[in-house]
Amino acid sequence: MRGYFAVGVEGISKARNLGAVMRTAHAFGGSFVFTVGAANRAREMFQTDTAKTTQNLPYYDWESVDDMALPRGCQIVGVELTDDAVELPSFRHPRMAAYVLGKERGDLSPAMLERCSHVVKIPTKFCVNLSVAAA
Repeated sequence: MRGYFAVGVEGISKARNLGAVMRTAHAFGGSFVFTVGAANRAREMFQTDTAKTTQNLPYYDWESVDDMALPRGCQIVGVELTDDAVELPSFRHPRMAAYVLGKERGDLSPAMLERCSHVVKIPTKFCVNLSVAAA
């Protein structure tokens, strides 16, 4: 295997959604999972993570965008509905990438978008649930 990917969420508030995102990352072969600015109640996802992801993958929980410490060369790819976002099917994925989604009923913060090397969007007719978007 060459390269790696990770999946994370900024500002997540629901433990069940975080558990689903973590299971999805684990199931698809992610190398680590992370949160940025997660609500305390979301951090209780260990009860909803039936795949026991954190026993198999590193889990990083950063308080803010400034606290993020990704491996050297890792590019942040924001998943967001912006006018300039590249549609996911045509996006050329970086060899080392951390995909980050926004919170439920919200967007990625301006600070996170500024840190992104790329922004992609899922070509759907409307916004889908966070855990569906992660899959």
